Amino acid sequence: MFLKKIRFTVLFYSMRKLFKSLVLILLGTFSIIAQSKWTGNESPTYDELHLILKQLATKHKEIELYNVGNSDYGLPIYVCIVNGAGDSTKTFEKAKNETTILINNAIHPGEPDGVNAMLLWLEEWIANGKKIKNLPVIAFIPAYNVGGMMNRSSTSRANQNGPEEYGFRGNARNFDLNRDFIKMDAENTFTFARIFHGLDPDVFVDNHVSNGADYQYTLTYITSLKERLSPSIQTLTYEKLIPELKSQLQKRGTDLFPYVDLKGETPSEGIVAFNDLPRYAMGYASLFHSLSFTVETHMLKPFPERVQVTKQFMEELTKWTFENKKAIELSRKSAREWEQNMNYFKFNFKTSDQKDSILFKGFEHSFPLNETTNLKRLYYDRSKPYQLYIPYYCHSIAKDSVLVPEFYVVGAQEKETIHRLKANNIKFQTLYKDSLMELTVSVVADYKSNSKPYEGHFKHRDIQIKQKKVELQLKKGDVLISTKQQGAFFIHSVLQSRAEDSYFSWNFYDSYLQQKEYFSNYVFIDQVAEILKANPELKATFEDKKASDPNFKNSEWEQLYFIYSNSPYFEQTFMRLPVYEKH
Repeated sequence: MFLKKIRFTVLFYSMRKLFKSLVLILLGTFSIIAQSKWTGNESPTYDELHLILKQLATKHKEIELYNVGNSDYGLPIYVCIVNGAGDSTKTFEKAKNETTILINNAIHPGEPDGVNAMLLWLEEWIANGKKIKNLPVIAFIPAYNVGGMMNRSSTSRANQNGPEEYGFRGNARNFDLNRDFIKMDAENTFTFARIFHGLDPDVFVDNHVSNGADYQYTLTYITSLKERLSPSIQTLTYEKLIPELKSQLQKRGTDLFPYVDLKGETPSEGIVAFNDLPRYAMGYASLFHSLSFTVETHMLKPFPERVQVTKQFMEELTKWTFENKKAIELSRKSAREWEQNMNYFKFNFKTSDQKDSILFKGFEHSFPLNETTNLKRLYYDRSKPYQLYIPYYCHSIAKDSVLVPEFYVVGAQEKETIHRLKANNIKFQTLYKDSLMELTVSVVADYKSNSKPYEGHFKHRDIQIKQKKVELQLKKGDVLISTKQQGAFFIHSVLQSRAEDSYFSWNFYDSYLQQKEYFSNYVFIDQVAEILKANPELKATFEDKKASDPNFKNSEWEQLYFIYSNSPYFEQTFMRLPVYEKH
């Protein structure tokens, strides 16, 4: 009986000691989380962030930090990887072969919610025992826009509720990096491409803070236009991933709602699905069939609240990604087969008139008179929340399509184009000798350009192209780019001149739009009769134009230029782009 009592006493005190230890561990965990600097209204500087991550990587072997390349500012861009393989080569190889999430932070450093969410996630993950079993490879770009991170203030985001200090939207060269993923003007973007293609992420997230209307939601999202996606990615994203994320976040008390891109002035007029053009980080990632999101927290909600829902989104997406690894793998494999076997490339997507209805949680609005301007202003009354079904324009149609060529040819002189193709892992064959080949050439018939620069370019639009087959003399060094390869969707997007974000639209080939040779009226006029005699069809067109157009009839220059531009003397390369097609 005495021995039993001793055993019971020892067991009781052992159990109490174990319980006390567990309580202390839990309290310690909660203490770490509760006391974290990053739950408040502060966000780290670039230097603070680098130091924190360097210390974590030194202390915890499961966390790796790599300098991947430079920014325009001159300081490096890092990638922080959780659940890697211990060194850069093995880790990047593991990421390519296994399920990987890439999360990009501070592309707009005035919107640092993702930076704090990343730090909180790392703190909690460490405090909870660094569980790897149910974790994909997770890669963070902690501070993508380094120049913007260094340009800190408390005033550049006039409409935003915290943090106390933050970075600036533009990078060191004042580019908005979230418009640079095709033109690649910034050194940052080449570094991003190195990270992106080195990891080949299955899932990609770009963290932001929204501008625009006032409403009840803290967390909104953008994903790619359904109609632009491959069938397999479209099904997985819209029928499985988004519904599951909404359901799981709802259980945590967080609504996940589509980005509020207004059709008119207020939400009651409806919202429109955002057009994720390839120039944007998310649109770019979608070209390579990553399941892609832009997270947009609401600017007027407190910073700590925005950080928490950003972290929640990341947690639920990570969980879903792990649970659906096989489905993601099969979906991306199918998407790559789809892009290599498509007959037509569709582009220039526009919102259709078809609309759905979506339940929206907003605030009543009115247009009272403002005492300063003495004009009506838009006012949202947060004391009057409502739930209302509003129009949702979430369907798009492609205005244009082209027959996909067997391959493209780009002239060797277009080094900027070839440089960007290489940076995006596009394979091509380089001609080792001059060759004659029948190809389809594209001649610019008309275009319009912006009157003011947009992100450093006078971008072209309303592009009209005429195509014809010619025997073309190619030179040593010209490159042949097969469309039967991974990345074909990217290839079409940049080399099809009329596409929304083609290299031509971004002014890569403007020198071909300039005529180099002309004529002297007093000399050329003696040749026109002979030219028209040799070409009866041209003569008939010329006479009709004189008869129908008084300005033409009375202008020697117009008449002579018309004949000149349709004669053998006119330069054959004028308006002809250095990108050819083989059908």
